[in-house]
Amino acid sequence: MAAAGAREPVALERIVGALKLLLSPGGSGSSSLQITKHDVLLDTLKSNLSALDKKFEEDPQWKELKSLRDEIAGRAEWLQNSVDVTWSFTSQLLVLLLCLKQSMVLLAANFQPSQPNPRTAEAAPALSPDTLSVCQQKTVQSALQFVVTLGICPFLLTGVGIPLRCRTEFGAVIQDVVSFAATPTTIHRLYTTCMVLLDIAKHVSLGSLILSRHFGDIAAGLCQLGFCPMKRKDEPAKPGREGLKEEERARAREALQSILDQVYQPLVVRELILLQGGAHQTSSDTKMSTSGRAPAWLRRLCGQLLSERLMKPHGVQAVVRGILEGAGAGAAGGAGAEAVAADWRKCDMVAKILASCPQQSLSLEAYYQQISPQILDLLHIQDKLVARQFQRVATTTFLTMTREHPQLAKKHLIQPMLEPIHRCSSMAELLPELELRPGTIVVKEEELSRCLEDAFKVFVVGNEPDTALLQSLLPDLGVVFALYCFTRKNASPLSDEDEVLYQKVVSEQDQVEFLVELLSQCQESGLAGDFFICCLEELTHVAVEKEAKPPSEPFSHRSLLALEEYQQALVEEQEKKLLTLQVVAVLCERMSETVFTSITQVVEFVAATLKRACLSLTQELESTVEAQTLSMSMGLVAAILGGAIQLKSSDFEVLQKLVPLLEEVSSTYPEPVIQELAADLRITICTHGAFSTEAVNAAAEATVKKKEPGGGKLEGRPYTRAQRSSDGLQPHGDMASPTESPSTALPTPPTVQGTSPRQQRPLAESAAANQGPRSLGPERFQEVLLSAYDPEVPTRAAALRTLSCWIEQRAPQALQAQEKLLKVFLENMEHEDTFVYLSAIQGVALLADVYPEEILPSLLAQYGDSPGKHPPETRMKVGEALMRIVRALGDMVSKYREPLIHTFLRGARDPDSSHRASSLSNLGELCQRLQFLLGPVVHEVTSCLVAIAKTDPEVQVRRAAVHVVVLLLRGLSQKATEVLRDVLKELYHLLKHVVRLEPDEAATLHAQLALEELDGIMRSFLFPPQRLEKKIVVLP
Repeated sequence: MAAAGAREPVALERIVGALKLLLSPGGSGSSSLQITKHDVLLDTLKSNLSALDKKFEEDPQWKELKSLRDEIAGRAEWLQNSVDVTWSFTSQLLVLLLCLKQSMVLLAANFQPSQPNPRTAEAAPALSPDTLSVCQQKTVQSALQFVVTLGICPFLLTGVGIPLRCRTEFGAVIQDVVSFAATPTTIHRLYTTCMVLLDIAKHVSLGSLILSRHFGDIAAGLCQLGFCPMKRKDEPAKPGREGLKEEERARAREALQSILDQVYQPLVVRELILLQGGAHQTSSDTKMSTSGRAPAWLRRLCGQLLSERLMKPHGVQAVVRGILEGAGAGAAGGAGAEAVAADWRKCDMVAKILASCPQQSLSLEAYYQQISPQILDLLHIQDKLVARQFQRVATTTFLTMTREHPQLAKKHLIQPMLEPIHRCSSMAELLPELELRPGTIVVKEEELSRCLEDAFKVFVVGNEPDTALLQSLLPDLGVVFALYCFTRKNASPLSDEDEVLYQKVVSEQDQVEFLVELLSQCQESGLAGDFFICCLEELTHVAVEKEAKPPSEPFSHRSLLALEEYQQALVEEQEKKLLTLQVVAVLCERMSETVFTSITQVVEFVAATLKRACLSLTQELESTVEAQTLSMSMGLVAAILGGAIQLKSSDFEVLQKLVPLLEEVSSTYPEPVIQELAADLRITICTHGAFSTEAVNAAAEATVKKKEPGGGKLEGRPYTRAQRSSDGLQPHGDMASPTESPSTALPTPPTVQGTSPRQQRPLAESAAANQGPRSLGPERFQEVLLSAYDPEVPTRAAALRTLSCWIEQRAPQALQAQEKLLKVFLENMEHEDTFVYLSAIQGVALLADVYPEEILPSLLAQYGDSPGKHPPETRMKVGEALMRIVRALGDMVSKYREPLIHTFLRGARDPDSSHRASSLSNLGELCQRLQFLLGPVVHEVTSCLVAIAKTDPEVQVRRAAVHVVVLLLRGLSQKATEVLRDVLKELYHLLKHVVRLEPDEAATLHAQLALEELDGIMRSFLFPPQRLEKKIVVLP
């Protein structure tokens, strides 16, 4: 090739014109016969070659192109005359394409774009002169198509690439017109075509045209040239394999490796897979049928090359894209992408490929170490067209590798994926020993979010209960559950210094609530029942566990340290016991009717109860609660055996677990009636129900009867043995019934013989609260009313709860005595026990919801009295009741706007700082619900808040004032610009003042939150969302 400055470049239009002349179609009268098609094609090729030579000889404008063509042809050692028209035609196309390449290189080298004028408007940069137009690109593509069709495809061995006759009908014609016997030999024609095309492809524009469309055929030719086994010396020569030197074979191998690294890797993977699979071919003209399966050497070669692609950086993604995009996913996916998403078999196949270690890898661990990060990256693909497919492949590969090599998968896949959670977990363990500054970031939110998303895709979407996979998450379940609880919490409404204490007390309760909520979503799987039984078994250990003794050594610095450790261990042990009791209590409250889903769980529950009863007898810890629970569980077994559910033979095998426990109860329990019933139940279970005593039948009938309407009359009433005999019931007849069925419900513990009247009273009152409101009589009402003054806290609290239930149910007897009930509730609000005064506050709120006009004035007067008239604690409790009343009234609170606002505003100036903070909290709750009705008093409220936030000496009161602004903006939301229109600027200045000058961090945080709320409100007001709507106006 000449140097860049040796000649002027030929115009691209002239070279493309020569290509177009060479490719112009010929004419023929008929093409109905195959022989006619052959003749037409050959005549057309000869005619076009003659026309091109004539054009070069006669047209002076083509002189420069003729000179360039002759120069390139003179340097081309591969160019030689041939009697085969198809090869002559291919050679001329290759020479013209080389001319085109050289001219494009010269044009680009001589191009000097002008400098842009900064004084003029920005314009598009000048186009390089070596750029081909769309029409020119089509002509070049046609020329390349003929070169590949005539110079590569006919000379590929059987099974190498896709044969021409399998592509198009015209391809079959091409296959037949090529003369394989003419010179040069077929192997040299293939070698020449491939190497010249790769030379032309060195130009960027031409290379993209060649490799994007014809990479597969060129790669197939290079594989055959460089890797097809040579014939042995004693083997006769085979067509297509003779005459290629070793240097040429080496050059072909180097060229193959070069384009494999140069081309888009998913395309390489797809073409190598096609080459490895081969295609079925038939040769009818030779009257033989051969299988088109790729030869063994090609399959091995493609496998090796695919493994090399996989082992390269980003090789996993290239392999996945190559397979899935070829099946319809990716940029050209469209509807085909959804088809691939449904084809899980293809995803499984890709996953199986990725999970298999190739032979080129040094070791299995080295392979896992290299591809594991890439597999995790597949979970993070953001392209919506391929995200589903990639995530499915990644999840399936993850599970396959974990199943086949759990230890390596844990080290290289699971641990890196869960590393942010591991970091949180380890930091939580080391937190007491570390001194971290406030605000220290252990894990970034984005990192933790990505970790949880990946874990969800693998553990939940993957849905494969692999042991190694599940065990890997067990150490970090606490962190995951803590994150779940954190996301479910709302901001605390408190605004004084009790917020920290409140959060400490409420956090564990919230966690229990969230845990029960999670379990309620897993009822069908039986997880909730299994967890409940596990907690009951833990209660058994709690009931009989003895406390550890403190160290008995004399006091010294070491013994003091040991004593401190003992106290800490004791506190942790007590916390664990109390937490277990709390979980059981919440489960009974929320899921008592649906906690058990099978008879196996019911039997486990009864077994746990019997074990606890037996251990209590051994430890001499018998109590009323244990007696009630034992009576309930035995009644449950009697109901099961008595026909409450249909038992199968397998169910009796499960019930056999109770036989030794019932035997122990029958021999050790002090109550003879319980002993007798336990013995009868054991006999019934052992005989699979063939023998059942009268006691078992009566107990089952009584238990089921108490489930039916009207059966509730037995609840809460203590029975003597004589009374039970007169009713025709055995001693277990007073046991509470399950609410649904013995196999699906957890019954409420009833009263039993030997319970004192004082102990039975709360249960009786609780049962009375569940009766219909119309069935309440004066005597019963008076009895509960007197119990509200009982010195026993449980009795008093149960009575207050019962009265509240009657008010909520609108019981006539309770509504008629509203003044008396208000007095009872107000007096109990002064009680020191939390359970009592909270029950009283709830009763006051319910009573005010029914009679607000009668109750509210009394409460407001008590709340606004001078500090010396009522204790501060009482006024705070009245304030809590007023807050609940405001929430209960909802929109109806607007009717009582004036007295409420005036009371709260006066309370904001009270000498007691706690009362001021309480009044402001109530004011914020009220303003949230008034919304537009706040207008007439908005200036008064704003002035009060501004004055307190800037001048009050108590930090808790300033916090409360700022928090009212937060509640106000949050409650009004987009309505704030209308309701607070006149004071919005004043509130903004207040918040900015607090952010700049307030020393308290909590108040500053509240102000920042309010500013964020205000910023969102104003952005929505100034830049409302664009809506496409059509308005129709009717003209008068």
